[in-house]
Amino acid sequence: MSIPEDFLKQLEQYTELSHREKEVFLEIFGRSKNRVNVAQELNISESNLSTCLTGIYKKFCITGNGPVKESRLKEYLNKRYSQQQPSGDFTTDEIDDFIDTLVQEIRKQVKPYIKEKCGTMKVLDMPKPIELTGKQGIYTNVNILEEITGRTRLKVAELMQSCDYDNFERIGLSRVKQKRVSGLEVVQRHSKLMVLGKPGAGKTTFLQYLAMQCIEGRFQASRVPLFITLKDFAEAPKKPDILKFIVQLLSTYGVTHTSAAVEKLLKQGNALVLLDGLDEVREEDTKRVLRQIRDFSDLFHTNQFVITCRIAAKEYTYQSFTEVEMADFDEKQIAIFAQNWFQLTDPVKSQRFIQKLKENKPIQELASSPLLLTLLCLVFGDSGDFPANRSELYQEGLDVLLKKWDAKRNIEREQVYKNLPLKRKEDLLSQIGLTTFEQKDYFFKQKTAEAYIADFIRNLRDADPDTEALKLDSEAVLKSIEAQHGLLVERAKGIYSFSHLTFHEYFAAREIVANSAYKTLVEHLTEKRWREVFLLTAGMMRNADNLMHLMKSEIDGLISTDEQLQDLMRWVGKKSSLATVPYQPAEVRSVYLHLINHLIRYDYSDFESLPRILAFDLALTGTSDGDFYKACDPGIIGIGTPALSFEVSIFFEAKKIRAARQGSNTISSNRFDLNLDFGLERNPSPELQILLDNLKSQLPSPQNDSEAFEHWWKTDGQIWNKQLRNAMIEYCNIGHDWQINEAQKTLLQQYLYANKLLVECLNSECYVSWEVRQEIENTLLLPNKN
Repeated sequence: MSIPEDFLKQLEQYTELSHREKEVFLEIFGRSKNRVNVAQELNISESNLSTCLTGIYKKFCITGNGPVKESRLKEYLNKRYSQQQPSGDFTTDEIDDFIDTLVQEIRKQVKPYIKEKCGTMKVLDMPKPIELTGKQGIYTNVNILEEITGRTRLKVAELMQSCDYDNFERIGLSRVKQKRVSGLEVVQRHSKLMVLGKPGAGKTTFLQYLAMQCIEGRFQASRVPLFITLKDFAEAPKKPDILKFIVQLLSTYGVTHTSAAVEKLLKQGNALVLLDGLDEVREEDTKRVLRQIRDFSDLFHTNQFVITCRIAAKEYTYQSFTEVEMADFDEKQIAIFAQNWFQLTDPVKSQRFIQKLKENKPIQELASSPLLLTLLCLVFGDSGDFPANRSELYQEGLDVLLKKWDAKRNIEREQVYKNLPLKRKEDLLSQIGLTTFEQKDYFFKQKTAEAYIADFIRNLRDADPDTEALKLDSEAVLKSIEAQHGLLVERAKGIYSFSHLTFHEYFAAREIVANSAYKTLVEHLTEKRWREVFLLTAGMMRNADNLMHLMKSEIDGLISTDEQLQDLMRWVGKKSSLATVPYQPAEVRSVYLHLINHLIRYDYSDFESLPRILAFDLALTGTSDGDFYKACDPGIIGIGTPALSFEVSIFFEAKKIRAARQGSNTISSNRFDLNLDFGLERNPSPELQILLDNLKSQLPSPQNDSEAFEHWWKTDGQIWNKQLRNAMIEYCNIGHDWQINEAQKTLLQQYLYANKLLVECLNSECYVSWEVRQEIENTLLLPNKN
């Protein structure tokens, strides 16, 4: 029996055939010609004909030997064709009316089930479900990457492009460069879609959203949404096929139509089939479920199919399915999710949440994962802030990924290596974390990761010492960590990294604490990329006294042999001793050191620096000339120069002098305004006041435009600057040219940075004894005693 060529050409597999394969396919299966006639008709050899048929059978997934394949394909095509034909003598319009009525009836009957199954979300420790869609819904539109990131053929250098190893933009390390497309748009574009994603990427929620949009008539309203949890299907009694399982499922939820009606619905392509969690199917059920999905999607190919699965969870592929990847949340999506989350309890809290994220980049990284973002919202909702000891928050996030996420949904995954329980997985990740972080390997090759794993496994009890067995085990463990926990991810073909730099740093710190490797850590004191590792290490230690002592000793040693910098520190100590403000001595020393460091860095050459520094110096000693500083305000002059800003304190957040004198609390600001109205009673010495008045009179009139000021600065500005500087040196002992070379400038920057880091560690939630804390605070920023 011949099958109409129009029908054959509509098959998805037909579009995948080559031009010659299409000709052979139509001749044999559409026109019922034998192989000899086809070879003559197309003027090709018998061997070429066999090659074409092999390609055809492969596209249709037909197995067997010789003539058996041809018989099987004919049987398959006849079955497909017969299922597309309407029974009886109905007209096309009558059939269409019947199907439309059937669709609407089943949609009405299935709606309560879809709302129950897909209308709410409850994960982790949420006290009650929350709505997914609607005015008070939590759902945030997702984006899709149409190219799987782990399959791109990029090199490490390309992944690190535009990222400096020491001063990089944290989130840039994991940012995907390819275009992000709306999830709904991708579903509309592809009739068969496999959505891959990391654990907690929001795959199930996306399918629930599709089901709700469909049943509410906002997306594919002419179809019936069928939401199937593949774990439930795989473990169903009597192992039914998918069609029977759907019929049973619908009957459970009150659908009264017969199995024949449901089959008719599927034959006409009026179903949105949503298959969730392919990775959650047990190993012993995998082959059967994969075969069932393939046969079902081929048989009822005119329907819309969407399957979800974790990346790297299974080694298989469906030729007719387009594979895409869930994209991480960007800043806009994070903000929308937070707003939706807090809208019922405290709308203002969502703004505080976003602000706190912006202030804390390591935590903000985690928010790109919808699952971890949910955890952050739960934590923030309880206390209105994130834990001061970030290591506790990161450990909670790891617990979610390592065990809670699956446990909450009653999912048991295969243990790929019996001697690698949860605790040992954390130990393994810690060892990899520190090793790669020390080597600046934010991205590392798969073979490198497997070698680390093999070395770790080799030392476990009952480990197989055979080299080949270790290689196979290490590869399986790597895929398990990626698929089950998402802590290591494939960024490009054969290149891995930790899912977040935050976790990379956490595991590095965990390994340091486990091995008490504090001397090794302190060797990296001046490297900015180690900052978070220092803070996490201090927070994890039972007692951080030893680490604080090691850091202080290393810091003092940075400039101990440079006599010129020692002279500078002696000057800082002398100047700070004259201050009359109610600050701790270390605070005042930090202000002076930052002021002088600013002058050194910017070569005393800009208009704003000297007046600003003189303002601070006079204010610290209880005097001020507000009129002079107002006259130096570039905003008043009209030159439009961006306001100069620099950090002036490493011990506390910067404070306005007047607020300090009034005993006010710390003001949350890291910058001083140029126009400082200190409100102080005493003026500078009469001699200095005369010089300042004279300098003020030389300034261009505020009514002059910026061009006039620039002309004045080019002709007279350097002389004016020199006069001011000489006055500062003579009357205030500040503004000296310390003749610091480039190497010393770098050393001074490192010294300042390291002191700031030490104070950050002291002010964190780490445990430091009162005696050690006082000793360090009293000796900060002082020259050598000798």
